[in-house]
Amino acid sequence: MRAPLAAGLLIWLGILSSGQSFAADTALRIRALAPADVPPTPQAVASGSLDEQLQPFSKAPGHANWRDYWLKLIPHEPESIDGTPVLIMNVTRGLQAQLFAYRDSEAVPLILAGSLPAFLGARDMVFIVPEGVPPTQPLYAHLTSGSGEPQYLSVSQGALQGTLALGAERTRMIALTFGALMAVSLAALLIWFVLKDPLFILYATMFSLQALYVAYLSGQGFDWPWLSFAIPLDSFAWNVPVGLSGAVACLFTREIADLKHFSPRVYSIFGWLAVAFVIITAANVAKFIGLLSVVNIIGNLMFVVAAVFTVIVCVLAWRRGNRAAGWFLIAWALLEGFTIAAALRFLMTSSAGSDSLDYYGLPLSMVAASILIALGVADRLRAQRAALSEAERRAQTDPLTGVLNRRSLIERLEAACARAKARALPIALLFIDLDHFKQINDTFGHQAGDACLRAIIEPIHAELRQSDVIGRYGGEEFVVILSSADAAAATPIAQRIVERVADVRVTGFGEPISVTCSIGIAASDTLGIWGEPLLAQADAAVYVAKRSGRNQIHLAPPVPA
Repeated sequence: MRAPLAAGLLIWLGILSSGQSFAADTALRIRALAPADVPPTPQAVASGSLDEQLQPFSKAPGHANWRDYWLKLIPHEPESIDGTPVLIMNVTRGLQAQLFAYRDSEAVPLILAGSLPAFLGARDMVFIVPEGVPPTQPLYAHLTSGSGEPQYLSVSQGALQGTLALGAERTRMIALTFGALMAVSLAALLIWFVLKDPLFILYATMFSLQALYVAYLSGQGFDWPWLSFAIPLDSFAWNVPVGLSGAVACLFTREIADLKHFSPRVYSIFGWLAVAFVIITAANVAKFIGLLSVVNIIGNLMFVVAAVFTVIVCVLAWRRGNRAAGWFLIAWALLEGFTIAAALRFLMTSSAGSDSLDYYGLPLSMVAASILIALGVADRLRAQRAALSEAERRAQTDPLTGVLNRRSLIERLEAACARAKARALPIALLFIDLDHFKQINDTFGHQAGDACLRAIIEPIHAELRQSDVIGRYGGEEFVVILSSADAAAATPIAQRIVERVADVRVTGFGEPISVTCSIGIAASDTLGIWGEPLLAQADAAVYVAKRSGRNQIHLAPPVPA
């Protein structure tokens, strides 16, 4: 999950980037020609005849808005360039640039080889340096902007093939990240249609917003057909998705930490934090009325508090045994480390950026976080299923002996009989009753009686198949359902159970207690009945066994027609 601190830093980053002026990069020495009432011609500027009027860029009037500016770019001595030399101008999308070199007493325009997307909605304009122009010769840039917004510029040098290859690699990396995040979001949405767990909706929403955020922040999304509609939105294109993802992250956190059950008050706080994220996202419009700095201060305080609060809550949830919260902490540490580093780098430098951080670290950390959080969601579902299975098991079993209780036993009997009848197979029941059980309770106590009930389960199980079922019918009475067994098969099984139970000795209550049982057998192949009528016949047969001396079996005879 994307923790609130990341959303805070990056919304703050977006606000700053859209609301402040960036000085030109010092990779090349830059001098500016102040705007004039009559714009000079490229020939006049490129010839150097106006160089005396140049001044430091930062002191030139109106430099923040680039209405109509001429710059002199003085390259440093470059390293050896392998291939066609180019000048790379990293500019915001509102800035238009034309470059000129002076060759053979003429102003020669540089050919624009390509425009590559760049971070913060910028683009890298790649100009080919004309043949015959030395790498250290000054170039002149004519910059215009029809936007009233502050603009950004940085300039560097390189080789054409390497620059275009790097641009293609960046595009591929962001496209893969976008595709991966959208894929996991779509998968989560499809799973939601089956499981209807709100976690999957929140997961899908959060990482689809993250996909939009990284696409627009990297500048790639503005060039993609389906996402290019956001070009007029500028910084809002990435501020809004990351802000809303912060809101969804709050809702996701309270669900994955199961706060509704363990801390309803904290659950409610996260709901209000989500509302606050929506408000701070909408507050980006404050730049139009000059209140952006106030919103920025309030927003950053909220983000820091929310981040610390989120981590504390998830640590406590993890220590409480919520493993899904532990997965979140791992994802948070990975993702936030790269996010904060990227945010600080953007805020502290105006350079084009670090490929390893911007195009590998940050995008891959998002994908890794989505996978880790998917594991957390799966772990939460596993825990819920285990808890549900345990609850179902307790509802179906006898707490003393661990076998099925009476209600579940009858349900299993009806289901087993339905299957047997449908497949034309027999079914047999063993009705087991402990001998002299009241005497055991009266002589040794009820705890001894309970111990005897528990002691006979293992000997009975030893003679049963995996498909057979045993349940406690009541008191000292047990019923075994023998699937696909006729009377001939059930009789030796019952006899072996009698013998095994007779070998049981229960200790710990004085002298060892000997236990025996009587078993009534009823089979569908001889009686032609099913379900509870068959059970009644087995019950009647066990009383015959008891009257005949106990510690023996009796097969219910066929009912006369």
